[in-house]
Amino acid sequence: MRFSLEIEGRHYIMPGFVIGAAAGAVQFWILSKFTGAVIRGRFGNKTVLFAIVQFLLPFIVLLGCAFLLPGSLLWAGVGIAASLTISALIRFLITIRSER
Repeated sequence: MRFSLEIEGRHYIMPGFVIGAAAGAVQFWILSKFTGAVIRGRFGNKTVLFAIVQFLLPFIVLLGCAFLLPGSLLWAGVGIAASLTISALIRFLITIRSER
């Protein structure tokens, strides 16, 4: 299992983790928009599109990573999970602080 990408003798950060972290951040943003629309009772086409993209995004990212960077597939999954968890924790702390 590769932990870094090596090009011409130089090691770069794990591409799978970076791809996964970016996908997790996008997924969290979409999830925030989707849940906000559902809470406000707006069930339009945009809300349905958010739900579909929210569901398919991890599959698309992990499938693409499996074909292009199979050694980094695990790290892409870790990046998605870490990004979602950290984003949710940050949102929680911001919400708690703003309610004081």
